[in-house]
Amino acid sequence: MVLLTPAIIWLIACGGSGSGGGSGTTSTETTGGSGTTSTGTTGGTGTGTSSGSGTGTTGGGTGSFASGPVILVVEENHGFSTVINSSTPPMPFLNSLAQQFGLATQYFANTHPSINNYFEMTAGSDTIAPPPDPDNFAGPVSADNLVRHLTAAGKTWKAYAESLPSVGYIGGDSGAYLHHHNPLSYFTDVINDSAQRNNLVPFDQFSADLNAGALPSFSFVAPNVNDDAHNCPVNMPVCLDTDKLKAADDWLQAHINPVLSNPQFKNNGLLLIVFDEAEETDLAHGGGQVALVIIGPKVKTAFRSTTFYQHQDLLRMIAAYIGIDGNIGDAAKASAMTEFFN
Repeated sequence: MVLLTPAIIWLIACGGSGSGGGSGTTSTETTGGSGTTSTGTTGGTGTGTSSGSGTGTTGGGTGSFASGPVILVVEENHGFSTVINSSTPPMPFLNSLAQQFGLATQYFANTHPSINNYFEMTAGSDTIAPPPDPDNFAGPVSADNLVRHLTAAGKTWKAYAESLPSVGYIGGDSGAYLHHHNPLSYFTDVINDSAQRNNLVPFDQFSADLNAGALPSFSFVAPNVNDDAHNCPVNMPVCLDTDKLKAADDWLQAHINPVLSNPQFKNNGLLLIVFDEAEETDLAHGGGQVALVIIGPKVKTAFRSTTFYQHQDLLRMIAAYIGIDGNIGDAAKASAMTEFFN
């Protein structure tokens, strides 16, 4: 288990442009759209704006929190009770993070199968890919999305996909890479812009960017199907479910654990590890109960939330943490999950 430096005083719900240390001041602001007024205290000064800065739990609005990099890692097809078990954890590394940092105990996927959960996380909609076989949807997607809001705000992003054939690849499945596990590659904002396409990179680039202190504002991380608990591990054509989970956990420990001690991340970074959907037999709230683990220096220690959340809340939290407009589909009326943060 890796221990981080105690978090600085910070409240994601505060909004405004508060940043830095010094004596805290209180700022009040009103979120946009149909949002509500929220009041929070930052670790430094902060002021709301008349145009609706801030990150209340409803409505739009933006804020600036001088956040570090936000990293979203998506795992596959396992429910909360399958993954989270403190006595005999099937994923020891992930469970250790859940014990040390934040765990959403009432978090539910939106639908089955996978792809529309990915779109809910990144475009605020779980109906983009049409039936009868959504996972075979080839796109493109012109709906409002996270990439559009990041670029409009001058923020940076990359999608690090394991086994992606090449930089800028927007084609279909290739070996252990699945197109429908890489939602940013569907958006017309990316497909129609060569500069944005170059932000679709093989996962090998992640360690290089991490070591160089050059992670973007938002990183979407997609392990391949042998490493995300979707399929059996490589060189194991037949396996138990515990083998899938062990392989996914080993991958996280090998590739994501170094994030925790990275100086760029320790400067207010945020790591989010979530499962896209539960087993297909779990239809609760559409996609079943899944685990979301929230990690970072601003996250409350050993915090357990019993609040109901879904993927649109995750999207809203990402937007709020980075400080961009959160009016992205269903996220416009979602919660920024502020209870997880000091």
